[in-house]
Amino acid sequence: MKTSQGFPAGNFSTWLKQIRNTQKNNTGMDVPCGECTACCTSSFFIHIKPKEKKTINRIPKELLFPAPGLPKGNVLMGYDKNGHCPMFVNSACSIYDDRPLTCRNYDCRIFPATSINESEKEISQISQQAEKWMFDYSNENDLSNQLAIKSAAIFIKENAKLFPSGFLPLNSTQLAIFVLKIYPVFSEGKSLSDTEKIVNEIVDAV
Repeated sequence: MKTSQGFPAGNFSTWLKQIRNTQKNNTGMDVPCGECTACCTSSFFIHIKPKEKKTINRIPKELLFPAPGLPKGNVLMGYDKNGHCPMFVNSACSIYDDRPLTCRNYDCRIFPATSINESEKEISQISQQAEKWMFDYSNENDLSNQLAIKSAAIFIKENAKLFPSGFLPLNSTQLAIFVLKIYPVFSEGKSLSDTEKIVNEIVDAV
């Protein structure tokens, strides 16, 4: 339900636990999308893993092609001339029950949570939706988690050149997910003065 201030995103720490569990175990996210279909219409290439047999069987073979740089069996599904997922039919996912893990795990709340902006023009719809999410910060733990995450995002942005070549994700979606993975390095009370030490801790945490 939309409020006068935006869309309720849920309790921050509860959401954080869920998204981190999803990143680790591919459990999927329950996102209150409402009528928003931005992620289905934003020119995404969808990665589908070999183990996703039901998904692969639901998609016409001509829509799939080998995923560059990944082992055999990993495939990508592209988008149509309008930037829409080819499985997006009549304003809905035509294979929803068997949709790819990539889709199940996607949650645009990662952007307001990390203060990382989705800046690519072709997915501006997602940016517009992400700006509307409003998290609930009901206790100090919520606030400390949020502070640690934003500190992580700022640190990575300001010190990107100190990391090994190719270590940091290149696009904003993957970078936001990366920040949610390593934010415990920036726990409350931790000194941020030793930049090199923090970089090494982040590398070790991945």
